[in-house]
Amino acid sequence: MPRSVADFTYGYAHALADHVVRPVLFMAYSGEMQWRTRAGDEIAARLGEPLTKDLTAQALRTALDPSGSWMPSVLQAADSRLTEVRRHVPDAGGLVIATDQDSARAYAKLLKQISGESATVVLSDEKLASKKIAQFTESDRRWMVAVRMVSEGVDVPRLAVGVYATTTSTPLFFAQAVGRFVRARSRGETASVFLPSVPSLLGFASEMEVERDHVLGRRITDEGDIFAAENDLLAQANAGEGASDDLEGSWEALGSEARFDRVLFDGGEFGHSGEVHVGSEEEMDFLGIPGLLEPHQVRELLQTRQSERARKQKASTPEPDRGDSVAEVSTHEHLATLRRELNGLVAAWHHRTGQAHGITHAALRKECGGPAAAVATADQLHARIDKLREWALRKTS
Repeated sequence: MPRSVADFTYGYAHALADHVVRPVLFMAYSGEMQWRTRAGDEIAARLGEPLTKDLTAQALRTALDPSGSWMPSVLQAADSRLTEVRRHVPDAGGLVIATDQDSARAYAKLLKQISGESATVVLSDEKLASKKIAQFTESDRRWMVAVRMVSEGVDVPRLAVGVYATTTSTPLFFAQAVGRFVRARSRGETASVFLPSVPSLLGFASEMEVERDHVLGRRITDEGDIFAAENDLLAQANAGEGASDDLEGSWEALGSEARFDRVLFDGGEFGHSGEVHVGSEEEMDFLGIPGLLEPHQVRELLQTRQSERARKQKASTPEPDRGDSVAEVSTHEHLATLRRELNGLVAAWHHRTGQAHGITHAALRKECGGPAAAVATADQLHARIDKLREWALRKTS
């Protein structure tokens, strides 16, 4: 069937260059999860590892469980980031997108403990939902918590920090949820979105650097029409997003622990060698990025802080007693480059075959061996890149 092709699209890349939208820092958090299945089996897995669809969903639910340690740690980090942004943008606000009403209320209680200020909770079945949103929009309050309501009138220009704490994981929902934080008011503002290190979500974040037209589909001179179209599409996404609810009753969270993983920004990945503890100096290297910077300044600062930390670590670490320098551990920058290359190939394979990113990563891991890509060595990443290219050649021939 023939497909229409637009003569010109005004996408996120154009809007960013024109300073119409803010650049986005994706703050990814991983960590160890433990849960019990309906059969009574206790499972432990690292968030972000290639797993089956059900296990990935259960690991994500475990992370988002407000009674565990993952969500309080991530909310603390997000509140620290909001504090930094408010140094430069005093009325900047944050939004937590929750899966259900019970979680939303629990997150609000956690935010009250963390920030000392009550959060605005917006539930779709409340008569005063729209009024609450309007009041939050006109105030300088720190946090609002909503239940998958990015399609229901949540248009708050001062939102600058987001926490993606929902099991809803369609590309459309993710892109439009992020769109709630990118609407620029003044030059130099940045947006920060905290998310779990789940392969699908990391893939969406990476692809937004390439396929940015999901956020803004045409010129901003038609703002009302654009936002209406966004909301219509989001309503459709919300209506069709009930599959994850089938897991209720088949899972019980036992415990969770958060670790700062990496920052995704402008097509690059930034972080320290390995995961770091929440609240550590290494994490603050990235949470403390000023809230008013041009995109190129953000990238330069990320690179500088990463390099400075690497130099400090190298200076404090004794040289290994071996003569073959080729056998030294690869730098984080090199590993990040290899992960980007692998993720790009996996994304291309998805567009070509329709196979989910997580399934492809799992197949590569099974074929080549080794741990998840986030903690794989350079040789293991090279092997997976070569294997995926081999599969692509076979499919072409």
